[in-house]
Amino acid sequence: MSQENVDLIRGLYAAFGQGDVPGVLARMAPDMVWNEAENFPYADGNPYEGHDAIVGGVFARLGSEWDGFAAVPEEYLDAGDTVVVLGRYRGTCKATGKPFDAQMVHVWRVADGKAKRFQQYTDTLQAARVTGAA
Repeated sequence: MSQENVDLIRGLYAAFGQGDVPGVLARMAPDMVWNEAENFPYADGNPYEGHDAIVGGVFARLGSEWDGFAAVPEEYLDAGDTVVVLGRYRGTCKATGKPFDAQMVHVWRVADGKAKRFQQYTDTLQAARVTGAA
C-alpha cells in the first residue's frame, strides 16, 4: 500500500501547484488534522481540523499574503502509512517584498487512501524575518 500512499501525496502537491484546491481536498480525509511548525506564522490555528479550517487558516492566507508561493517537493520518503516529503518553500511576501526560500519537511500520515494528518517543519526564523514578524 505504501507506493499508493506516495502517489497520493505526489498528486496532492501536483494539485496544489496548479491551484486546484478541490483536487487537494479530495486527497484529504474530511477530518484531516493539519499542524504548522511551531512558531511558523500560521501556527496560530494549530491544529487545523477539517477542510474548512485548513482552507481558511492556511490556504487562503498563503494566497492572499504571498506572491508565487510554492511548496516544491524534491524527495519523497516512503515509510508505509507515513510519507515524508523533503523540499523547499519559495515565494515573496506581499507585505514586505522579501523573498522566502527555505527548507521544508512535511510528514503525512495516510489512512484509507486519504491524507489524514500533516506536520510541517521549516525555518521559522526565516519566515518571521521575511514577513516582518522578527
